[in-house]
Amino acid sequence: MRIIGGKAKGRLFHFDSSSRERPTSDFLRETLFNLLGDIGGKVFVDLFAGSGSVGLEAASRGAKEICFVEKSRKLASFIKKNAETCGLAENCLILMTDVEKGLRNLCAKHYVADIIFADPPYQQGEVQETLKLLDRYRIQKKETIIVVQHSVKEKYDVSSGNFRICDDRKYGDHALTFLTWREENGGEFHQESSHLPGFF
Repeated sequence: MRIIGGKAKGRLFHFDSSSRERPTSDFLRETLFNLLGDIGGKVFVDLFAGSGSVGLEAASRGAKEICFVEKSRKLASFIKKNAETCGLAENCLILMTDVEKGLRNLCAKHYVADIIFADPPYQQGEVQETLKLLDRYRIQKKETIIVVQHSVKEKYDVSSGNFRICDDRKYGDHALTFLTWREENGGEFHQESSHLPGFF
């Protein structure tokens, strides 16, 4: 696999071929970042990071800080190696834990993301659970964009929650759903503070 755009464009990175996790394809990554537009100076969180392909792409395209949350020690080591190989490690943080603990830790440290990308396991009800966790452990502000990659067959409901769908794109068996905070719901958010020392 390779970095598609930005300062590390064309650099190859490695993925554990024995893993059951599926990396986000070059096509979906390119589509995602075309839709997001300029992410220069943004704080980017990559949940269920796997190989880290999406977060590394964000780093290459100018995100000022990227936080990867990945519970597998083996995959987390791949993210670290790939970040170093691609010359992107300086702005990368890796939390080797599950998404709930990762979000709880980030929330406790008043971490604030501009963009949150989540690629949970397909067809396991994780989309709904991830949105619940993001509502419980708020690392977003009102302007934050949340993107969930999921199967087009995945069933979930945002009508009773604090998010609204602002875009939904389908590509074969895959979907990219873009969400933002429901303005009318209000709610408390942390003051902006993105730096998270001591995590890697």
